[in-house]
Amino acid sequence: MKRISIIVLCMVLIFILLSQTFAQELKSIQLPKPQLDGGKPLMQVLKDRKSSRDFSSEKLPPQVLSNLLWAASGVNRPESGRRTAPTASNWQEMDIYVATADGLYLYDAKPHLLKPVLVEDIRALTGRQSFVREAALNLIYVADFSRIGRGTDEEKDFFSAADTGFIAQNVYLFCASEGLATVVRANIDRPTLDKTMKLGPDQRITLSQTVGYPKK
Repeated sequence: MKRISIIVLCMVLIFILLSQTFAQELKSIQLPKPQLDGGKPLMQVLKDRKSSRDFSSEKLPPQVLSNLLWAASGVNRPESGRRTAPTASNWQEMDIYVATADGLYLYDAKPHLLKPVLVEDIRALTGRQSFVREAALNLIYVADFSRIGRGTDEEKDFFSAADTGFIAQNVYLFCASEGLATVVRANIDRPTLDKTMKLGPDQRITLSQTVGYPKK
């Protein structure tokens, strides 16, 4: 009788553990087709562009997230796979990771979807400022040196830094058009974030950028 009770208890524990695992499983998110019309005129957007550090915790709707990521570095010429943000020699060495309350995702531009990376809220690790843990999302820009066709590590740092800037500015302009708050940041504990994200030896965190609705 005692043996049966132990077996039943073990089965219950296994069921609970499996239930928690499946409940926490992240799935790919197919983003809605980006909306390519609307928005403010370019000169107005440039006038309104600014850095903000006061964020609400309100989540971005799927359509806004879709438009944001497409603006950042989406495919704007499907026939060639070229992007909204330029990269040196079209290496496309920059990846955008998206840290949300639900987990960490990688933006895959060609199918325009978010691929799951971690079932963990790592927003607090994306910067040393207190607001990073409250904002809807933090974009983490990661360069993959294996995609850069030539140059020393110093030259690759230069190329990826410039290419990160193009993406970050696209995000700034989109946020200015949509009334979102954003700020790009370099104050990051890179070794800890690198380890948490399980990045490879050729991957380098360049910058992070917080995006969300302004705090009211």
